[in-house]
Parts: sequence; C-alpha cells; structure tokens
Amino acid sequence: MSRREPHCPHFAQRRRRSGAARRPAAPLLAGLVAGVLAAAVVGFVPAAAAPAPVVAAVAAPVVDDPLGPDRLPACAGIVAAMTPRERLAQRLMVGVDVGDPVAAAQTVRSTQVGGIFLPGNETALLEDQAVRALQAGARIPVAVAVDDEGGRVQRIDMLDGDLPSAREMSSLTVDEVRVLAEERGRRLAARGVTLNLAPTVDLGGQPAGAVIGDRSFGTDPDTVTRYARAFAEGMAAADVGSVVKHFPGHGRADGDSHAGRVTTPSLDDLRAADLRPYADLVGPGAPLAGGTTGVMVGHLDVPGLTDGLPTSLTPAAYALLREEYGFDGLVVTDDLGAMKAITGEFELPEAVRTALDAGADMALWSNPDDPDAVLDVLEPALAAGTLDPTANEAAVTRVLRAKRVCS
Repeated sequence: MSRREPHCPHFAQRRRRSGAARRPAAPLLAGLVAGVLAAAVVGFVPAAAAPAPVVAAVAAPVVDDPLGPDRLPACAGIVAAMTPRERLAQRLMVGVDVGDPVAAAQTVRSTQVGGIFLPGNETALLEDQAVRALQAGARIPVAVAVDDEGGRVQRIDMLDGDLPSAREMSSLTVDEVRVLAEERGRRLAARGVTLNLAPTVDLGGQPAGAVIGDRSFGTDPDTVTRYARAFAEGMAAADVGSVVKHFPGHGRADGDSHAGRVTTPSLDDLRAADLRPYADLVGPGAPLAGGTTGVMVGHLDVPGLTDGLPTSLTPAAYALLREEYGFDGLVVTDDLGAMKAITGEFELPEAVRTALDAGADMALWSNPDDPDAVLDVLEPALAAGTLDPTANEAAVTRVLRAKRVCS
C-alpha cells in the first residue's frame, strides 16, 4: 500500500517564543460543577466540559438501574442503547486541527467519536473555552488528549510555560514531581484537556535527543516507576487522566518507530527490566490500577512476542498486558496515522480495524483524517463478526468507564 508522509505529534517543531509575556492559565470555571451527570466527569472529562446533551443520551436506558458505589449508572444499559456505529465511534481517538476549533467541533458533532487528540503547536482550541463549546456537541463526553510529557514533548508551553523533561524531573524529589504534575494538570484541565498521554515509562540511557532519550526518567526500572507514579498521581489530583507508554518498552529498541519498523530486545529480556514498571504501576493491586491511568501500546517488533506485525496490531501483545500483567483499564494504540512502522504497510482504516481486532480499546491517529471513512470499514466488519461483537462491547464499556460516564 502507498506510504503516507507522517505528521508526528511527538516531534512537531515547537514554535519559537517571542519576547511577549505568556498568557496566564484560563481560570477554573467555578459554579459549573453542578448539573446532571456531574459525577461522570471526574477524571477524563472535567466538570466544566460536560455537555448537557449527555442527559438525554444516557438517562432513559438506565432510569431503573441502581447506581454503583461511585453514583454512576451501569454501563450495560448505556452500551445496549447505542447503535453499532455509535459503539465503534467511541473506540476512536482522532486527530483534529487545533488551529480550527470550528472544524474540530464539527468532527465531534457529526461523528460522535470517543476522543480527540490535539497534536502540534497550534493553540486556538485550547483558548477561550473552545473545548467547552466542542463538548457541547457530544452526546457522550469526549476524551480530550494531548501528549504533555515535558521537554521536547509538550503542548501548552506557549500558553502556560515550560514543563521539564522526564530526565530533568528525575533530579527532583518524587514529591516535587507530584506537585509539579498536579499544577500542570490543573492548567491542562482549565483548558479542557482530560487525558495526558504521559508519562513515558520506557527505560532510558539513550542520548537526550534520541527517540526516547530525555523523555525517560532513567535506566533503572524502580526509579522510572517511582517518578512515573508521582507524575500520574499529580495529574489525577487535578482530574486529568494519564497514559503510561510505550508498552512493552521502546527505550531499548534499535530505532525510531516514527521512521519505520524497529526491534526491541527479546520478551524475556523485556520482562526482566522494561516491563517491570507496568507490573508495579498498573498490575493488580498496584497504585495506579483501577483509576484513571491507561496504557499505550507501541509499534514494536518483539522477538518471542510478535510475528510479522508490530505490537499495536498483535493480539499476543494485548494478551500479555491483560492476562500476564493483569491490566483491566483503558488501552490505547500509539499513533496509527503518522508513524511509518504502521503507515509504511497499512492505510489508516485497515490499521485501525486490525488494532481494534487485536485488542486495543481505542485506536489513535494524529492527522485530521475523516473518521467516517474509518467507521465505514469498521461497521461491516462488526456486522460480519470480523470484529467480535462481545469484545467490542467490552472495549466500549472500558472507554465509557475511563471517561466516568458509567460504572
């Protein structure tokens, strides 16, 4: 299949700053927490962004259902009331043009996707409560995701200042990192962001500018675990979800998956080191398990695990995460639309279908491509059973639970 030129969100060139003072963070909107389904927006969807149309979408099917311990309605009734296309749309996290809030809002209104991803350096969608207007067109709240790791990979620096890289943060105490992340999370939440695709838990050791490099907290699994936990807990304190990445470990791969296929050490080698942060952070009983922390699966060839396809498209990779490491939360792919480890072999709709069939809950792409073209491939696959309907319902349930729509 034809190759597509990537627009990689991780390495988009950051704009040079002028001497002008940065704009302060938008104030948190007091008084808007009240309203129907307020409980549904703790975590991935902050209260200021919750649209009123959710009431009509979810109240009727579950009016007689008891509320769970978190005072949210049961997910089963909500999922049952959706059409097949609506369920599939919840499994998409699509890139939008951050410089065109009107177009972004139209994408949400017309397709009702489960999430949007904000790539690049534009800021218009993050200003003047534009995300709140976008959420008003969603019948179910939309996860609004950025990758705000710090250092080379951050998205609100032009608005709210720099965040240090993971490598720089590792020179602080874990308590200082927790406080730093909470403050950053509050600024993200005030701008409508509900999900930060960070922290990176890859083991480092590469030169700072390498694909992982200074995006890693270090080479020691215990150090990475401590600092990643502090970062995610700080974000959670600000009601912003986190996603640890890039499962099962990109830090020691032999190249950059943005540029093509890459190979990691063997699975047994990864188990001894690179996979330890996942066991210690999101495994059963771990400190980030059962909360607002998800996992991103990378595009990696792993001897002993993959066979011909990268991890993001390989069922065995998701089985490793779910079964061996016991993770039962939200699982998102790395970018399927702008990384040549995928785009060198697949067009976007087929890559998304393959990833969802393999076990991803949400398929992410950063380019503002038409979600309807993807849904037009997914819907007949679901009807024919190529996409398993039972697995699809389970994935939609995890997406809705992650967004605190239901229990």
